[in-house]
Amino acid sequence: MKLIVQIPCLNEAQTLPATLRDIPRAIPGIDVVEVLVIDDGSRDGTAEVARRHGVEHVVRFPQRKGLASAFAAGIDACLALGADVIVNTDGDNQYDGADIPKLIAPLVAGEADIVIGDREVRDLAHMSPTRKRLQWLGSWVVRQVSDTKVPDTTSGFRAYTREAAMRMTIISEFTYTLESIIQAGKRRMAIVHVPIRSNPGTRPSRLFSNVWTYIKASAATIIRVYAMYEPLKVFGLIGLVVFGGGIAVSLRFVYFYLVGEGLGHVQSLILAAVLLIVGFQIGLIGLMADVISGNRKMLEDLIYRVRRMELRQNGAAGGPPPGPDRS
Repeated sequence: MKLIVQIPCLNEAQTLPATLRDIPRAIPGIDVVEVLVIDDGSRDGTAEVARRHGVEHVVRFPQRKGLASAFAAGIDACLALGADVIVNTDGDNQYDGADIPKLIAPLVAGEADIVIGDREVRDLAHMSPTRKRLQWLGSWVVRQVSDTKVPDTTSGFRAYTREAAMRMTIISEFTYTLESIIQAGKRRMAIVHVPIRSNPGTRPSRLFSNVWTYIKASAATIIRVYAMYEPLKVFGLIGLVVFGGGIAVSLRFVYFYLVGEGLGHVQSLILAAVLLIVGFQIGLIGLMADVISGNRKMLEDLIYRVRRMELRQNGAAGGPPPGPDRS
């Protein structure tokens, strides 16, 4: 069984050596352990540092594309390299690499498709109370929309089976953490979580400049992904609220009409008509989006089948085809 640890990096030349040093190279149940670094347009020589420290594979972007794109590129590269298990960790040494055997144990035992490392945020001394509360709230929201029980949905320390990785399609340009959990939950994958250790922060986050930016981007990601998988629920609920508002305003007009004051409330009748029409149109949009969602599912299945074919071809050819800036 082959394990590849992928590390998305952006200017991590200072912290990457410590991250690599903590990755175990011998794990029970694993025959081969390799490391893949995805250099997201770094300007500090991150790719060169990775090669000097024995990293087997490096994928480098000429310019920054973002964490979600780096993660997705890493997944594709790991699959092409024949990984049976893929572990994702951060290049800033936030997570303790010694916990990788614990993280992949449920996958090796065949008990899960995806394992998420739980930092047990409530007990972290180096995280502020505000961030703890926001993390708890965000994780609660993701659990509700994904029908999962993951306590730490923003954790980047996670492991995937080859099958789970092949079924993953990331469309967000912000982060993969929330989207991948919602996708997995909607596809009824087996997701478990294990407690892991984390190290104090070595630098400010490069994913967002402030908490408010993170909240807006995370909320947009959750809404967009949930609407992709449950469009009829989203638009149907909105349409029902608007349509219900039209019914309420209509009843108000009927009341005043019956008591002889209808001429003074014609504006209510106009508003009711507008709300009823808009609510009906939103419902129709939901139906159309639901049809489009069916097409998206077929496209995802096609991507999965293409990945399986590529995997078989690479295996028959003895390895993955060379790509740009890959070593």
